[in-house]
Amino acid sequence: MTEIGVQLYTLRDLLAKDFVGTLRKVSEIGYRAVELHHYGGLEPTELRKVLDDLNLRPVSSHVALNRFESELDQVIDEAKAIGLEYLVCPFLPQERRQSKADYEALAGILAKAAQACKAAGIKLGYHNHDFEFETFDGTTALDLLLTALESEGVQMELDVYWAHKAGYQPTEFLRRYAGRADLLHAKDMSKETGAFETVGKGVLDWNSLFEAASAAGVKYYIVEQDVCPGDPLESIAASLAFLQEHLKA
Repeated sequence: MTEIGVQLYTLRDLLAKDFVGTLRKVSEIGYRAVELHHYGGLEPTELRKVLDDLNLRPVSSHVALNRFESELDQVIDEAKAIGLEYLVCPFLPQERRQSKADYEALAGILAKAAQACKAAGIKLGYHNHDFEFETFDGTTALDLLLTALESEGVQMELDVYWAHKAGYQPTEFLRRYAGRADLLHAKDMSKETGAFETVGKGVLDWNSLFEAASAAGVKYYIVEQDVCPGDPLESIAASLAFLQEHLKA
């Protein structure tokens, strides 16, 4: 069954003030899965206990590229202690995405990381923004990267907002990478401003997305709203309600 989680980056300001208390509110809203972006200053075993006590399952975590390069063994040890299923590279710094060769270099780094993750029983993923839809020789950087990493089984964590913002249909990429799209970042775009919006209240065609995601084998919808104009807890609650209604999760 498809599950719904939340990327805790959405709540970063609240987490900075009260990490455990904010996690408790996430659980009270009704989430049972979370995607981490840091560990709140806790040791991995401490974090796992906190999450277990709150009935929250840590599905995945975003980990900066430089850590995959310089601290891979530690990253994997942390993931195993926390109980993560996935590790995700979330962002490519601007100076490292200027050419096709840059993405080829990234593929080499992620291939090595994927092999180590696989040996530990963890899957590696890559999360897109809009810049990965720049084309080189007629092919998007995202396609170049995912094609190069096919043999390593690296997952696409498709951020549907950024794909749409770049002028592409997210459904196209779900179809293209069926079986490699376990994680989907669920966010929406405001009709009026183009800014981030609560899921279901913006311009994205969710009926088509649900159909394509089901066919592609999406396992987790991860709610994320990079910027919330109001209370982010209210935003993630509304997004959860929309997804539960339509996915019957």
